[in-house]
Amino acid sequence: MRTGIQWCPEDNVEEKVKELKEIKRLGYDCIDFQSFCHTENVFFGNPREVSRLIKIVREAVADAGLTVSQTHGPWRWPPQDATPEDRAERFDKMVRSLYGTAEIGCGDMVIHPIMPYGDYQNPHPDEFMEMNLEFFARLTEEAEKAGVVIDFENMPMPALTLSTPAHILDFAKKINSLYFRVCLDTGHCAVTKNDPAEAVRLTGKEYLRVLHVHDNDGRGDFHWLPETGVINWAEFSKALHDIGFEGVFSLETDVKQDGLSPEEYTAKREELAKTARRLAK
Repeated sequence: MRTGIQWCPEDNVEEKVKELKEIKRLGYDCIDFQSFCHTENVFFGNPREVSRLIKIVREAVADAGLTVSQTHGPWRWPPQDATPEDRAERFDKMVRSLYGTAEIGCGDMVIHPIMPYGDYQNPHPDEFMEMNLEFFARLTEEAEKAGVVIDFENMPMPALTLSTPAHILDFAKKINSLYFRVCLDTGHCAVTKNDPAEAVRLTGKEYLRVLHVHDNDGRGDFHWLPETGVINWAEFSKALHDIGFEGVFSLETDVKQDGLSPEEYTAKREELAKTARRLAK
């Protein structure tokens, strides 16, 4: 199983691509390109300029000997999906991100549910589900045109009727398309009291396509490094191998540089990469 890690050049792309060779040196095979998830940055500017930046990234990724295994589609915090205008604006940026994902040479884009009533309340579950089904059925048509699979992510918000791995799997089956699959987020599993290993087995090889790997204390979505929180990583790794998962063991976390010397920072990042490779094996 290959390993990957998040990478997000929100601006100053020409400078940020220099980080890619270090990511390769650390031993990763892939990156999770997270820049599309921030709706206000250079990747949503003038289309010609966006294509120029994507070309820079694509060439730098290849030059570093990496691949882009997944991207992350647009979302806003706090959620802004309450009105038809909000949803139309988000849909447009998601479509642009699907085609940007294809242009960058990647076949998978992770997406959150739309949240018209906010993140921690769901007073109208039937309407909530109808909005999501309508929205993502249309978006899946665009994904098929772009040749990119939408990977629907489980969320750390227990109040939502689209939060747990079971909810997400059921929704993916309702969409019923080869261009709509599942992103399993280990940290979000822990927050909703779902064991990530059990979630892997529940989702199965047919639907499980992409991972967001990180840890926490079982209460907050803190994006800690693996083996620093409550998740049983040996069982998670075993479950991935038991179902024959063929995707990337992709970290949605990294070492924080604050308070570390350059030498300490590099050493801790090297240790994280080793941990990822060990768990992927």
